[in-house]
Amino acid sequence: MMLRIRSFFIGVLTVGISMAAEAANIATQAAAALGAGNAKLGAGIGAGIVVIGAGLGIGLLAYAAANATARQPEAAADIRSTVNLPLFLLEGVSIIALVVCILAVVL
Repeated sequence: MMLRIRSFFIGVLTVGISMAAEAANIATQAAAALGAGNAKLGAGIGAGIVVIGAGLGIGLLAYAAANATARQPEAAADIRSTVNLPLFLLEGVSIIALVVCILAVVL
């Protein structure tokens, strides 16, 4: 059962990371397509997509953890420790994507 839970968390993490990476890519493409004058608009759109993607990823991960804890309360400590690393990685990727959006405005 724990193997299923871990594989589900890894799948959710993969979706969250791909959403954040895609948002950073969209931000740079929007800034390039709109020109230097509209880089702020492209960075704002990209930052919004990053926040939505990270929020969805973290929300899905928290939902899965709560669901798994409700189904197996005796495995709560294992579930909590399994959830922490993907949460930190997802948050780190979203922060990096936001920095890329900010750099699109500054540079």
